[in-house]
Amino acid sequence: MKPAKTWRNGTLVYTAGGLVVLFLWLMWGDFAYSMKDRATGTVAGLMLKRFEVSDFLYGIIMVSFPNFTNIFLCPIVSYRSDRHRGRFGRRIPYLFMTTPFILVGLFGLGVTPQLARWIQQLVGPEHLSFHLAALLVFCFFWAVLDFGTTLASAIFNALATDVVPTEFLGRFFAMFRAISLGCAFLFNYFVMGYAETHAMVIFFGLALLYGAGLFSICLKVKEGEYPPPETVSSGPPSVKNAVRTYFRECFSLPYYRWVVMASVVAGFSVVPFNIYGIFYVKSLQMDMDFYGKVSSLICLVSFVLSFFLGWFSDRFHPIRTGIVSMALQTVILFVGGQIATTESTFAWLYLVQGISIMSYNTLMASYAPRLFPREYFAQFNSAMMLINALASVIGVPLAGKFLDLTGNYYPHLFTMGGIIGLCGLYCFVKVYRGYQRYGGDAAYTAPDPAAMQRGNSVE
Repeated sequence: MKPAKTWRNGTLVYTAGGLVVLFLWLMWGDFAYSMKDRATGTVAGLMLKRFEVSDFLYGIIMVSFPNFTNIFLCPIVSYRSDRHRGRFGRRIPYLFMTTPFILVGLFGLGVTPQLARWIQQLVGPEHLSFHLAALLVFCFFWAVLDFGTTLASAIFNALATDVVPTEFLGRFFAMFRAISLGCAFLFNYFVMGYAETHAMVIFFGLALLYGAGLFSICLKVKEGEYPPPETVSSGPPSVKNAVRTYFRECFSLPYYRWVVMASVVAGFSVVPFNIYGIFYVKSLQMDMDFYGKVSSLICLVSFVLSFFLGWFSDRFHPIRTGIVSMALQTVILFVGGQIATTESTFAWLYLVQGISIMSYNTLMASYAPRLFPREYFAQFNSAMMLINALASVIGVPLAGKFLDLTGNYYPHLFTMGGIIGLCGLYCFVKVYRGYQRYGGDAAYTAPDPAAMQRGNSVE
């Protein structure tokens, strides 16, 4: 009798049935994670605006603060997770640890108005206004939620990379993208209308769903065995040694610097539009319900395409599919900068551009797992998140300043994105050259950090 076909990832061995079970548990956890991720920012932002905060303070709390914490927290937890060895694995303990912070944050945001009213009565209305009390409560629970979310985001993809066989990574992360897009569609179509009036119910529901999904992963997904971590010979473990090792391993090799820059720069091509696009819509006097329906259509089409794009990514490699899709995205952005000056042309460009960038994100979903060294994946992935956070903290205000200086002519958002996209394409070409030098499709091997320290770098 012919033995059943198996697939491996390290010491983990799967039959077809085992792969199905693994995928189902990870998909269920990703559904809980994605629904929380898609809904929380919108509902929390609408709640925060009710407390009469300025747009500047809104940006600091909702955008700058989370990205600022990413810069410090992601590298720390990723570095430690890569080097942790325990009976439950190196990812599961950290994922389990972060979940209570997210639950507390979600439940706390749900009762923010009630807690604010209680604190105001306790202190005295003559000493503390409701809006100030609500802002303080909101910021506390938002910080708790952000702490847990930042750490979980650094670990979740690393866990998937550790347990999913390499030949399925493209399709697997495409399924992740499909679930995320499906969550976006469900939220925008069915829940958005209740975001302002039923915030408590939404936050409580998200907390229960997230807790069930993430605790299920911790209990049902099993990690394999890992080789012992490499010891740092330059001295005993310390913060200084850890920081030095982290940056030396992640950024000393030019190849990895290009890998990080390609992802960050190309991905940033759509960020100015994502942040300021709502003002573009308002400047064209577009009906918001119509705008919401177009957004839902983008998510729905991208959801369907994601199942096919994952196969393309596995077949042709995310570097190649990323180059082609970003080139298409760049052309669309430049065209949009020239013609998207009326409501009708904007709607069509927004639809095409939205499907294009969603497809690019799906095709690129397995980019980092395919290129970074598996034994230090979380660390290298966090380095990419760190640079991405820096780009957001610096680049978003600069884009806003440029719009102010040019009379808030919002078609410039497309043109800015096109220029950034061209820079991203250049970075991808450099990555592709390095990929070929390190073995290419036939024998690619991610450069080992120890080899970097010995100076074996390749431009």
